Amino acid sequence: MPRTSGSRPAPSYEVKVLTLPRTASRGEVRRMLTEEAEYGKWELARLRLYVGGHRKVWLRRRIIRVSSTL
Repeated sequence: MPRTSGSRPAPSYEVKVLTLPRTASRGEVRRMLTEEAEYGKWELARLRLYVGGHRKVWLRRRIIRVSSTL
């Protein structure tokens, strides 16, 4: 999204990519992603299921920039 005058800059995200084996069950994957979301503040950006059965998961979280008050 382009920046217009008077608006905030677009948020920056940190990205984490996980590759999960085909032997991982849906329940295991769901549990792992839930833990990442609750404790690491990650959100699901994309999940891709490949022909061989393995999954690739993209997680993202906002980078919070702190400006100096001094």
